[in-house]
Amino acid sequence: MGISYLEKEQIFKIDTMNSSYACAIVEDFLMHVYYGRKISDDDIRYCMRIYENPFTPALNNRDRGVFLDSAPFEYPTEGVGDYRNGCLRIRTMEGHEGCSLSYVDHRIYKGKPKLEGLPSTYGSEEDSETLEIVLKDALTGLVAKLSYSVFDGIDAIIRSVSLVNEGDNTIFLDTVLSSCLDIDNKDYELITLHGGWARERHIDRVPIGYGVHEVSSVRGESSHQMHPFMALVDQNTTYTDGNVYGFSFVYSGNFLSSVERSQQNTLRCICGINPKGFSWKLNKAESFNAPEVVMVYSSCGLDEMTHSFHDLFRDHLICGANRSNKYKDSSRPILINNWEATYFDFDTDKLIAIAKEAAKNGIEMLVMDDGWFGNRSSDNMALGDWFVNEDKIKGGLKYLVDEVNKCGLKFGIWVEPEMISPDSDLYREHPDWAIAIPGREATLLRNQYVLDFSRKEIVDEIYSRIKRILQSANIEYVKWDMNRGLTDIGSYALKNDTQGELFHRYMLGVYEMQQRLADDFPGILLENCSGGGARFDPGMFYYSPQIWCSDDTDAIERLIIQEGTSLVYPLATMGAHVSDCPNHTVGRVTPFETRGYVALAGTFGYELDITKIPEDDRNMILDQTKMYHKYNDLVRNGDYYRITSYRENHLNDCTQIVSKDKSRSVVTYIKVLSRPNCRSVNIKLRGLDSNKVYKVLCDKNILSVNKTEEDMLLLHGDTLMNAGLFINESSPDLYGDFKGALIELVQL
Repeated sequence: MGISYLEKEQIFKIDTMNSSYACAIVEDFLMHVYYGRKISDDDIRYCMRIYENPFTPALNNRDRGVFLDSAPFEYPTEGVGDYRNGCLRIRTMEGHEGCSLSYVDHRIYKGKPKLEGLPSTYGSEEDSETLEIVLKDALTGLVAKLSYSVFDGIDAIIRSVSLVNEGDNTIFLDTVLSSCLDIDNKDYELITLHGGWARERHIDRVPIGYGVHEVSSVRGESSHQMHPFMALVDQNTTYTDGNVYGFSFVYSGNFLSSVERSQQNTLRCICGINPKGFSWKLNKAESFNAPEVVMVYSSCGLDEMTHSFHDLFRDHLICGANRSNKYKDSSRPILINNWEATYFDFDTDKLIAIAKEAAKNGIEMLVMDDGWFGNRSSDNMALGDWFVNEDKIKGGLKYLVDEVNKCGLKFGIWVEPEMISPDSDLYREHPDWAIAIPGREATLLRNQYVLDFSRKEIVDEIYSRIKRILQSANIEYVKWDMNRGLTDIGSYALKNDTQGELFHRYMLGVYEMQQRLADDFPGILLENCSGGGARFDPGMFYYSPQIWCSDDTDAIERLIIQEGTSLVYPLATMGAHVSDCPNHTVGRVTPFETRGYVALAGTFGYELDITKIPEDDRNMILDQTKMYHKYNDLVRNGDYYRITSYRENHLNDCTQIVSKDKSRSVVTYIKVLSRPNCRSVNIKLRGLDSNKVYKVLCDKNILSVNKTEEDMLLLHGDTLMNAGLFINESSPDLYGDFKGALIELVQL
């Protein structure tokens, strides 16, 4: 890791373990030079090729526009000659939009700054370093501070932008993106994550044609449909080989990530807050901070990109709101949630009965989901009325929690603080607290509206209600849900010329409330959720170590969802549960054992009525909870490898996790569909020590091997990685569809 500045050449160079990044000052413009595999030379200005034709203003100012429309800018602006999509578009009081940023100053220092009011990566002076470059528009006085940070041992660069109005007049910011990367196109392909409710983060890979290719959200959340991540890859890139440029946006609201292929066959990659529906009024001396973008380069395929994201998020993002939270670096309690068990039909007696049975089987926490407050008997009412319904919770919340604690279980609770039901005491008292366009009938989704969290008095009131509940009993877990996107964007409190700030101010209000929760209840485990996985993004991980991955708990559907999610996020962040069958979303029946194998690649828990499931299934739970504790440290901290993909082959799925010291590994193999008359499947493992011997253990008789006299399979790491293991899918232990097994490797 290192950041340097060559004063004579006016070039900045950022080195991580295996990558280099460079930008340079050219006639006061800040221009991109290089991003890729690590290089030794510092003065590489020739890579810009800007003097191939006399288009630079110093040589040929009559063609300044040609220069502006083709140069590789580090932070491009709009309105002065660059016709590609830019990062910054402003509007003056006179209605003019042009802006041109010139270099002013820079500084390099140890450590990593915090973004005020926003989630951001964190580091110390010992493990991180930052470059700040100051640019300014001479006419308007707008100053842009570009920030680049790196961390020891991680191939990632974190970028953000802060704007300050040092002029005399108000400026409107109509586009403020956080990062740009201008590079030559080498027939790259684009990988993004797409989906919908119950099928989030499916991997999509397409060629990049001319024009603009984008993923975005205008739903007020990162969304089920698109995801704030994209990657450029070579055509031949796989999990193990090829060049990868990955971009992840640390934000939970509207976003835009796009790639534009220009007339010169170059690519411009930009990420940031979606300009659609956004405008920010910046008065004299005021500032605006844009969220962070994480950039990762890998020359060794998608797995290495994944490892960089996982390590960065684990060590420098998760629980940044309260780094002392005990769940940041430790295993999470195995919980059972009553939602799919009871939906709204529960009371104190029913919950205690579930708790007693759960305690017998190694489950460690009971979570009471929706339906415990106000007159909430369905999803049509009472959101905002955060007081306990003692007709349902007989004896009160403290009595219930105490009884559950007596069973040996912790207690958790579900809340949806951002929402308000039309049929609620809160709405009848404060109808203007809902986001709405005055005079227009607002759109209902799930028969609810969204509270205007851009208003401090609303955030304060809702937080005070939630805080009273959490203080009233020994509550050790909160599931924070958000079940609809934002529509009818209007605030009764914002002025006419600041209505465009609502989306972002709303998100800042959510972040403020979660920060207060982290400060006031440092021992609570917070799990974020949004109708499943609609807000599974880096921004939320700053406040919570895990997020509910998807409302679809079917084990086979989860294989595809979890593959896309784990491409970017550590396994321990994914809320994954064993649920009942037929599955409540797709109606599929899968073996209880297989459901446990799939949920192991996540936080692990149960979503069922343990008092009603078949006895054979219930008898497996104790073994599953022991399995979780045996492997959780490895799952939580190890390096993740994708061995085979059901999404690609439609037959089987195989993943591997290897401890950082390479002494242990666990392989999960799921045979999805049976085939007749087929040979065994060869799986070549990864990440092991080539020179060390491993003992190979399997919980099923599925390996085609010759065992030693001691009835023990011993193989070197290079054999396991190059020759591999053979899975006999015709084994009686894998007979039928949807069967699975675990393979453990222990270094001798």
